[in-house]
Amino acid sequence: MEKTTIPTNNTSDGVMDNGDEPAEMKYLRSADHNSKDNITDARTANEWAAKKYIWVPDEHEGFIRGQVQQEQTNGQLLVDLENGKRITTHKDDTQRVNPPKFSKIEDMSELTCLNDASVLFNLKERYYSGLIYTYSGSFCIVVNPYKRLSIYSENVIEMYKGKRREQMPPHIFSIAGDAYRLMLQNRENQSILCTGESGAGKTENTKKVIQYLAYVAAAPKSSQRQPGNAVNQYESLNFQGELEAQLLQANPILQAFGNAKTVKNDNSSRLGKFIRINFDTTGFIVSASIETYLLEKSRTTHQAKDERTFHIFYQLLRGANTKMITDYLLEDFSRYRYLTHGNVTIPGVDDGEEFQNTVKAM
Repeated sequence: MEKTTIPTNNTSDGVMDNGDEPAEMKYLRSADHNSKDNITDARTANEWAAKKYIWVPDEHEGFIRGQVQQEQTNGQLLVDLENGKRITTHKDDTQRVNPPKFSKIEDMSELTCLNDASVLFNLKERYYSGLIYTYSGSFCIVVNPYKRLSIYSENVIEMYKGKRREQMPPHIFSIAGDAYRLMLQNRENQSILCTGESGAGKTENTKKVIQYLAYVAAAPKSSQRQPGNAVNQYESLNFQGELEAQLLQANPILQAFGNAKTVKNDNSSRLGKFIRINFDTTGFIVSASIETYLLEKSRTTHQAKDERTFHIFYQLLRGANTKMITDYLLEDFSRYRYLTHGNVTIPGVDDGEEFQNTVKAM
């Protein structure tokens, strides 16, 4: 994605000015966040309102923006759509369009017209600009980019550390930071629920919550890090063996034994997880537990076309050394009927390498 220029922001809310702003900000804040092109004066706003823009349902696009040309007494509207078509539709089937000043807004609860079409349009516009996180009140909506973005480094954690939600662009780190701050401030338990359909990014964002908390709430002796180092690769952490590292190292194990390739998602969680992290009165992590439930056990014997059983079986057969193959009487994939119902390989994934990561995590 092309690099965009972020407008200067000299406020003291933790966002640096253009000269010092981290490159990661292009994936966090819209380039026209403070653009003067946004409608602000009353005259221009009235001119825009007079154009009578509306959203019209569309079978393929969901909604298409149009401009009302004529209103009839029976509620019918003559509308010119952006795709060049002219249609007649009933006003009850349309939805209002927000003024341009709300373009790519970070918190959709601030929209003047909070309707399905406007929500979908805002999410689409932000996604096309590389902005995957958007707030809607107390919720944080994530659109899975299906690629790695450089917005989870220690530099980014430092940017969000100690900041209130309204001080920084939308991010899962901000949600985790608010929960951590409120826990210490109010002395009350906090919960973060990651929900969505398969492939929405629940597992990855849960990992990012743990990553953030493990970083900001690590005991002093484990804070020997240099800002800027990536922390999304578990083996790169330099506080191996301590509680925070153990918490992070649980992820590759859970994924190996609880995740599988499905039609929608190459790394789909086939179980639910309840993760509890306990802190002392000063805010340091003192213990943690992970409960699993609703494991899809039937996947061990049956998979749909183009799907696999749990990752660990393929990891073992690809990553086992000669001694393990001999000791455990391992054979080729083709000899195991329960492993060959669907596609055996996942593009871009080395099961042998993943097996070494799983063993190391153990």
